[in-house]
Amino acid sequence: MDNLNYTMKFNSNIKETDSEAKKILTAVYDALVEKGYNPVNQIVGYILSGDPTYITSHNNARSLVRKLERDELLEELVDSYIRNDIKR
Repeated sequence: MDNLNYTMKFNSNIKETDSEAKKILTAVYDALVEKGYNPVNQIVGYILSGDPTYITSHNNARSLVRKLERDELLEELVDSYIRNDIKR
């Protein structure tokens, strides 16, 4: 329980996968919109569960999203949000 007093550091390779993750998320988002799904809900469902059926197979989106680990997708989303939406 002593570890609760310390902050764990998470090291990622986001620099290497940034553009690939962004391209994949954009393609998946577009495919979900084209099929009439709420893309935010579907992507969140996929990230939380790991179930690829949350993502449509339209335009090969399901295959694309499975090329990356879910934590890489989440890193891209958080990084993008922080860089673009949080005003400091």
